[in-house]
Amino acid sequence: MGNSSSMLTQYDIEEVQEYCQNLFSQQEIVSLYQRFCQLDRNAKGFISADEFLSVPEFAMNPLSQRLLKMVDGLNFKDFVAFLSAFSAKASVQQKVKLIFKVYDSDGNGKVSFSDMLEVLRDLSGSFISDVQREQVLTQLLKEAGYSKDSYLTLDDFNKVISILFYIYYSYSIFCFLQNSLIY
Repeated sequence: MGNSSSMLTQYDIEEVQEYCQNLFSQQEIVSLYQRFCQLDRNAKGFISADEFLSVPEFAMNPLSQRLLKMVDGLNFKDFVAFLSAFSAKASVQQKVKLIFKVYDSDGNGKVSFSDMLEVLRDLSGSFISDVQREQVLTQLLKEAGYSKDSYLTLDDFNKVISILFYIYYSYSIFCFLQNSLIY
């Protein structure tokens, strides 16, 4: 598996499956391996950040620069592990863990107010002002029992995300009911 031009053995496939908590079928792993080999243009057994940028969906992602830090130099097993968080079969906790890593740009295991603000800026662009972003984030942290000075661990971040999902879900229900009653 070290040389990306070699074929996967049944053992390799099962090893990758186990490593990725069986989120991908054997056929999906073979397909991912073929894609990995296409991306690994130098056949070195790992993908560089530049090679990852050749994927249009990745290059167009507003968080691509943050994600590039996470994917530079991935071997096949780590490539599949990275992609497993995007799988429909991945747990919410696995997805939150990936999101946390995106926010934790310096990799210190903590997310600061400025880390969160940077990601919101990347995601929203010029659609909302810096002042509005700060207000929304400050209010969200306050709802979760934190302040602008808080440094969030993964558990803290999970709590904030849960509140965000609750707000989004509540708002969605409100909009649905409002539209149902009006129309």
